[in-house]
Amino acid sequence: MSAKNKSNHFLVQGSILAATSLIVRMIGLLYRIPMQKYIGDEGMGYYTNTFEIYNIALILSSYSLPMAVSKLVAVRRSKKEHRNAYRIFLSAMTIAIAVGLIATLIIFFGANFIANVIYESPNIALPLMILAPTIFVFAVMGVLRGFFQGKNTMIPTAISQVLEQIINAVVSIVAAYLLVRNYSGNINVASYGAAGGTLGTFTGACIGLFFLLFVFVLYKPVINKQMRNDKESSRESYKTIYKLLFITIAPIILSQTVYQISGFLDGVLFMQIMGTKQISTFDMEVLEKAVSGSLYTEDFRNTLIGIYGIKYRLLTNVPVAIATAFAASIVTTIAAANARGMQEVIRRKVHVAIKFNMIIAIPSAVGMGVLASPLLQLIYGDANHLPANFLRLGSISIIFYALSTISSAILQGINKLRVPVINSAISLGFHIVLVFVLLTFTPLSAYALVIGNVTFALVVCILNWVSIAKHLEYQQEIIKTFIIPTVSAGLMGVAAFFTYQGMKLLTNSNIVSSLVAILIAILVYFILLIFLRGVDEEELSFIPKGGTIIQILKRLHLL
Repeated sequence: MSAKNKSNHFLVQGSILAATSLIVRMIGLLYRIPMQKYIGDEGMGYYTNTFEIYNIALILSSYSLPMAVSKLVAVRRSKKEHRNAYRIFLSAMTIAIAVGLIATLIIFFGANFIANVIYESPNIALPLMILAPTIFVFAVMGVLRGFFQGKNTMIPTAISQVLEQIINAVVSIVAAYLLVRNYSGNINVASYGAAGGTLGTFTGACIGLFFLLFVFVLYKPVINKQMRNDKESSRESYKTIYKLLFITIAPIILSQTVYQISGFLDGVLFMQIMGTKQISTFDMEVLEKAVSGSLYTEDFRNTLIGIYGIKYRLLTNVPVAIATAFAASIVTTIAAANARGMQEVIRRKVHVAIKFNMIIAIPSAVGMGVLASPLLQLIYGDANHLPANFLRLGSISIIFYALSTISSAILQGINKLRVPVINSAISLGFHIVLVFVLLTFTPLSAYALVIGNVTFALVVCILNWVSIAKHLEYQQEIIKTFIIPTVSAGLMGVAAFFTYQGMKLLTNSNIVSSLVAILIAILVYFILLIFLRGVDEEELSFIPKGGTIIQILKRLHLL
């Protein structure tokens, strides 16, 4: 393998995870369409709040394990210390089983307390209890995924994610439908529907785990052969390994907890504060029979949370999946390069990772903002102004979350584990104050959550950017990374808007108009990106099938 291919192997691996993540997110988006029709915005509100609690429990118990295991295993793989890598796997698995089981029991038996006291929303207790065992399954699965990623292969993780999401989708839809039908006369029918969705998540996780265990059994002879070639003198004690795991896991847990807890706190603040306020004029359209002066009831608050969580955050998270995938890949490769003191290699990887993320994130943000209402009508059949306004106002968060995710991974890869924690904590403090003030003293209602979502990621971006410049003595190139993609995306947005409006006049069909506008937008953006030299031949050669893309562009006289 050439030096260029070696140094950019992470981009290929990251592309595998990025493509998989997009497939997974798209499946997640698509199966929620029939789910939303069965259980409504109220049921999706219960579903959203349940997952905010679940995510916090997952982060505290096991979310950090895949990244920690992959980082530590990657370093030992680069030194050919295969026995130590396997010992890390065994130690992490012990931690995963113990902590995952404890977290599962806490959430299962504490579901009623969390629902009634913290959220003041009793109807989230049932879906939360059904979802609780998934924490244990994900803890074990996370160690297996981290081990394979540390071995520099993303394929087992990718396949398991797709299998997991397919099963999740099927079971979620079927279970939600059956539970809503069987409990249609129950006042808490929306809660039963949300429980059907969480049952799908648990079932999908089990299937993903079974697949990874099957691959591990097949791969075990290779591991045994690698370990037999290790030198006895290089063996690390389990005490040392547990200490290393703790040192690596603790900052990641703190970083991710701070990073993810904003959604949990948003839900708590919204449910607590809005329960004592009169319905805002911003929200009157959501309730057909809303009476001026009436209060936000539990079902109405959860309806708004459902719209915010499913029709705004879920959509904007689809392109952010690329950043998440590259982050998983870049941590292992930067950690290995950092262990060898290869600073120039690290800077090159950072440059490529950030640039390719921005090439995707910037047009995604512009496209969702410009085509907000057509997309919501296409996906959910929802022509209301409220979700469209959420998407228009908050689509820029795609850029900030993509950049903050990849920059946090870079800092973790160079062993600056505390820096993302501190940066996220500072941003979280600002976020809580801002959301509290907006909810308490303005009539913005759920718009306050959108504003808080954008500003949280923005502050993390700024702080991470300063930290990377300081610790790596690195400055990202601006023109080709940010300016050219922004100009190209802006012109793309104009083309998409007028294409949609023109097609709508001709066909009067939102489906046809939206699909044509999206296709034109993609073509216009990438043609402009190449024409303005936002990406060159050398950079294209690094991506999968880059040679084929270069040949096509040359035939079209675009390169």
